[in-house]
Amino acid sequence: QVQLVESGGGSVQAGGSLSLSCKATGSIFRLNAMSWYRQAPGKQRELVAAILSGGDINYTDSVKGRFTISRDNAKNTVYLQMNSLKPEDTAVYYCKVQDSWWNNYWGRGTQVTVSS
Repeated sequence: QVQLVESGGGSVQAGGSLSLSCKATGSIFRLNAMSWYRQAPGKQRELVAAILSGGDINYTDSVKGRFTISRDNAKNTVYLQMNSLKPEDTAVYYCKVQDSWWNNYWGRGTQVTVSS
């Protein structure tokens, strides 16, 4: 089993920055994809950014140029640096990791609120 602990959410004004982190602990041999999702009230959960074990990265179009995902494999941690935040970025942000047996694990989520 893998446990995920997210941190770094909070409230910020539009144009500000926040940094999220998600550390995986437990029975870890190797982690494949590490991702950040978000879910705004009344909306479906959506993929924000993903980083594969080989370093390939994908972003949803709405965050390109503003958000940066990175990972530290030695620490089993994934990060999301969010700059130029907009009110529409307000959501609960979840991290998801996939282990080497293709099991997916989700964090509990951290609230990000951007005020105009």
